[in-house]
Amino acid sequence: MQREGWNKMLVMQSVDNAKVMAAKKGLEFVEAGMVVGLGSGSTATEFIRLLGERVQAGLKIRGIASSRASEDLAISLGIPIIDFETCSEIDVAIDGADEVGPGLGLIKGGGGALLREKIVASASRRFLIVADASKVVRRLGRFPLPVEVIQMAAPLVARKLTELGMRPAMRHRNDGSAYVTDEGNYILDCACGEMEDPAAVAAAIRGIVGVVEHGLFLGMAERALIADGAEVRELVR
Repeated sequence: MQREGWNKMLVMQSVDNAKVMAAKKGLEFVEAGMVVGLGSGSTATEFIRLLGERVQAGLKIRGIASSRASEDLAISLGIPIIDFETCSEIDVAIDGADEVGPGLGLIKGGGGALLREKIVASASRRFLIVADASKVVRRLGRFPLPVEVIQMAAPLVARKLTELGMRPAMRHRNDGSAYVTDEGNYILDCACGEMEDPAAVAAAIRGIVGVVEHGLFLGMAERALIADGAEVRELVR
């Protein structure tokens, strides 16, 4: 039992190290004067922390955050935060992913910020993913697909998703209350299995009234920086 716990701890340390490696590689794509999109999630958080160190050392950039948590972290580190009224285009956005599939198709939203993440990605000249090798998959779909929905429509959307062959489940917080996104919506986590045609799945979901956004990011990422062992390899679309 003790050995099992020790092995688990070593695996967790290895994953954490990989996240830092990928985040450090992401810094290579940031230059002085840029507007940088700041992602959400554990690996993106490592990137923001490292970027904060560069800013404190004199790097002049501005950030647009994809979640309140990322914005709060950035501000605490001295990263200047702006919005789309100040600047309508982002030079480079760095974010994590729950799955990275063929053609750099992604599933995102495990942290609950998929709507803002997709807005930031869509406004970016370059959209890069930082992740560890465990996130790379042969086909998208093992990770439950998050679907952000209007609160009133959640039961209706859940039925429609079920008719599409998915198994939606309302996301809850640790205290049992419904998870509410930064924009005041619910999230349905949909077990759908490996997808033969992610684009068709995305189109079907977007056709449901009450859906705000889904976690399939297709044709958006330029490259993924994947920490694998002692190196970071680049996957390019």
